[in-house]
Amino acid sequence: MSPLLRIEDVSRRFGGYQALSNVNCEVAAGHIHALIGPNGAGKSTLFNIVSGLLRPNGGRIVFDGEAYTGRRPDRISRMGIARNFQQVRLVRGLSLLENVMIGCHAGTSRGLFGNLLQLFGIGDAERAARKKALEMIGLVGMTDKLHTDTSGLTLADQRRLEIARALASGPRLLLLDEPAAGMNPTEVVELSALLKKIRSAGITLLLVEHHMRLIMSIADIVTVLSAGNVIAEGPPNAVRSNPDVVSAYLGRET
Repeated sequence: MSPLLRIEDVSRRFGGYQALSNVNCEVAAGHIHALIGPNGAGKSTLFNIVSGLLRPNGGRIVFDGEAYTGRRPDRISRMGIARNFQQVRLVRGLSLLENVMIGCHAGTSRGLFGNLLQLFGIGDAERAARKKALEMIGLVGMTDKLHTDTSGLTLADQRRLEIARALASGPRLLLLDEPAAGMNPTEVVELSALLKKIRSAGITLLLVEHHMRLIMSIADIVTVLSAGNVIAEGPPNAVRSNPDVVSAYLGRET
């Protein structure tokens, strides 16, 4: 498959600390691509560069053949890239439906005239946003909690809600930062089914995750980072048995 996302020779320093060193990676369209590695490997730094929260010191990011390195996160979102965050970021006081509708508006740019029309009830942007939000809520299996305040949701439901909100912007590439964090085994199984359903809907996924059983069961390709360098890449079974990966996680025998 042709790559939807290409990470080319990306480097990032924080003062004297080299977080990433000439990282290369390709994410194929229609795949679930996992990014793993020990703590401090550079996963979150790379994730933040891809989503536009950080700029690299070198290299470039290419999405569907278009280099977009250095663009603002809102412009990257309009290109068709959406993400969640490791720490849940929901708008308290709004219902589940209202939170997901925010994601619908994030993917549009009506301009001043369009916003004035919407203010006076002209046009159907709001109805379209509601319809799209309902579809995404149904996709993640939360229709029964439609008008629930987010403060009453479990952590697992909050994470599913964030995924629905990200999907509401209509992305081609969905970035997920540790979506299984804090979930029990049953919830992880449900998450696995949801991620496969999203892939079946034609959306490519790139995820950072520490839950190895989840990664090994759903990922098409796994890229392993250690100390800011790619040390292995390939199908889950090949990566799992790679001696460099075993060493990075468990340490070498002296």
